[in-house]
Amino acid sequence: MSARTREVIPMSNGLKKRRSHPAVVTANRRSVPIISHPSSLIHANGFTLIELLVVIAVIAVLLAILIPATQRARELGQRAVCLSNLRQLTMAWIAYADDNDGKLCNGIGFGGGYTNVGWIPPSWIGRAFWFPKSRDAVLENPDKGALWPYFQDIDSYRCPRGWDGHAATYAIVSAANGSCMAGTSTSSVNSTVRVGRTVLWFTRLTDITGPGASLRAVFVDRGYTTLGDFIVAYLEGRWNPGNPPPIHHAAGTTLSMADGHAEYWRWSRETVSMPRVVADIDDLPFEILDPSYEPAPQTGDGRRDLQRLQRATWGRLGYTPEQAP
Repeated sequence: MSARTREVIPMSNGLKKRRSHPAVVTANRRSVPIISHPSSLIHANGFTLIELLVVIAVIAVLLAILIPATQRARELGQRAVCLSNLRQLTMAWIAYADDNDGKLCNGIGFGGGYTNVGWIPPSWIGRAFWFPKSRDAVLENPDKGALWPYFQDIDSYRCPRGWDGHAATYAIVSAANGSCMAGTSTSSVNSTVRVGRTVLWFTRLTDITGPGASLRAVFVDRGYTTLGDFIVAYLEGRWNPGNPPPIHHAAGTTLSMADGHAEYWRWSRETVSMPRVVADIDDLPFEILDPSYEPAPQTGDGRRDLQRLQRATWGRLGYTPEQAP
């Protein structure tokens, strides 16, 4: 409480008037709090700096866990779509053969018609998919390929992870009525070679005997549009420099087999680390192996990757594995 004092003031009539006022009390500054009442800007229950740092650290850890998981979930979803596309394309490939006395469609992409060697059956995929300016341009172009009557879904001719601007990312392997490689045909007219029960380069469904259709590859996801087919050597243990092993699904690739099912293959570390360079056609990119790189695998895992794809393509190896580099 504050004390009060009285002051006597003389008046002109000889009387005295008393006036009271509060006394000034000097207090010890250390005993007086800086803020003597609650503030609306300061809350007793607020976070301290350490607590805020802990919360931020926890959020950072959660993000580090959730972001890779989200990316993996996205990749698995895209892979599932790609496998579905491959299955449907392969069923269309089988349906075409059924309607043409067992004969397979031309496996060389964007080819066919009259050439300098005569008439060549239309390719499985037509020029409508060769870097179109728009989706409508694909629909308007009648040259969509031999499989279009059996599978008329533009979006399913490419993998969801395919490169931008590439309308078709799948290719047929050489052995499935594609390019004849050394050792797989007997003459310039592409007469196929049979080794035991295995027909190396097959042009009819009935050629797929040993191994069976579940072990012979048809389509592979390259991730971008490619002219021709997917080439794998038969007589030697090395990759084709212009056809490196596709890597578009978590260090692996997707491919389909002649019985209609599709698979995901994961490559070894050596196969994944093969150096690649980007070339271009009409300013649109595609991959090739670095010209300075030796395409023969150097490790057992790398050789197994190559030989697995060679067996799926040609049905067997054209060389003794021990002789491979």
